Amino acid sequence: MDSYQYLILMAACVAVTLPLEFVLRARVYRRPVRLLLAMAPMLAVFVAWDLLGIVRGHWTYSERFTSGIVLGILPLEELVFFLVIPLCGLLTYEGVGYVLGRLRGGRDDA
Repeated sequence: MDSYQYLILMAACVAVTLPLEFVLRARVYRRPVRLLLAMAPMLAVFVAWDLLGIVRGHWTYSERFTSGIVLGILPLEELVFFLVIPLCGLLTYEGVGYVLGRLRGGRDDA
């Protein structure tokens, strides 16, 4: 079970923020092109940064807490982290924006 802790944590992050899409109308998943445009630059920078850190020996990943699945030299969990955490941040940002808009008397479908 230890080898899947990181992936389980990422799944929990998605599970906790997923209701924001429906309850608070975050509309992140409903706009896939916008989502891709928002995440692509960040993914490029942070994956490159991580690869450089691994190659230069600045950090490593515990085999005990990772699945052992690697994409090149990048552990699957690290790539999942770079996808999940910004996605959860976008969901939260959009959900908060919706709530603040409603509190200010904004339109329901804005």
